[in-house]
Amino acid sequence: MKIALIAHDGKKADMVHFLSGFKDRLLQADVDLVATGTTGSHIEKAGFEVQKLLSGPIGGDAQIAAMAAQKELTMVIFFRDPLDKHPHEPDVQMLMRICDVHNIPLATNPASAELMFKALTQTL
Repeated sequence: MKIALIAHDGKKADMVHFLSGFKDRLLQADVDLVATGTTGSHIEKAGFEVQKLLSGPIGGDAQIAAMAAQKELTMVIFFRDPLDKHPHEPDVQMLMRICDVHNIPLATNPASAELMFKALTQTL
């Protein structure tokens, strides 16, 4: 099982806080975490093992989209900042479209991510 993690700059702390609430379950389960570069660094500092890809604006979002298109991901958690401008917005839209096309669960905020994680960890 592989979960992709992405967070815009204003949401990176939220991502770490969110993951910390599920740390015990994630560490016990057979879950591989993959993240865009900077998000991955924050997650790693919080004590998680994570595969870091490129930073989102320089291709990390596209790398995760490629993994989704090849059905390598169980889910994608992408804490977006809807109130800020992002120069790589076309990549973000492409990732969301790929998740929809390939039926990959996608959470864009902590509330939906929590529901998905609770459902996932109940089956583990």
